[in-house]
Amino acid sequence: MVEEVIKAARRRMGKSLDALAAELTKIRTGRANASLLDHIKVQYYGSEVPLNNVANIIAEDARTLTITAYEKDIVPVIEKAILSSGLGITPNTMGTVIRIPMPPLTEERRRDLVKVVKGEAEGARVAIRNIRRDANSDLKTMTREKQIAEDEERRGTDRVQKLTNEFIARIDVIIAEKEKELLEI
Repeated sequence: MVEEVIKAARRRMGKSLDALAAELTKIRTGRANASLLDHIKVQYYGSEVPLNNVANIIAEDARTLTITAYEKDIVPVIEKAILSSGLGITPNTMGTVIRIPMPPLTEERRRDLVKVVKGEAEGARVAIRNIRRDANSDLKTMTREKQIAEDEERRGTDRVQKLTNEFIARIDVIIAEKEKELLEI
């Protein structure tokens, strides 16, 4: 029973870590990276589909992304989706090829992005702590209902705390890497 609670907590904490990583890929670093456009969806025959399903996206060089649409008709739709994405990038179109030059980041903008990254990290830490609280609550409920002994609850609580520390340390590593990447010129 305690094992199930810990497995569930580990799974939920892993999902929180994945969500943080997904959010951080949206924060651009001034370097061209195809994952920057992963969250963009385009209208294609009446339904919203990810951009990479209707076009090929590659980093041509360190400062340019190249999008090659599979169909000529979808090029204006892709352009519109990129402009409305809020990424602050402007596409240049030539036939079925869309080039996106990545403007260099100013020092001030880099510092602002570091603040955003730290905010995302704090949100992830709060999510991890909430999962810890839920797991500990489940253990207390089991003890009250005489499903487990108090000693098992204490050991389970200790294991949940170790798990929490492990995931918070992972968040710190991810954030340190992203900060380094952002402040790199």
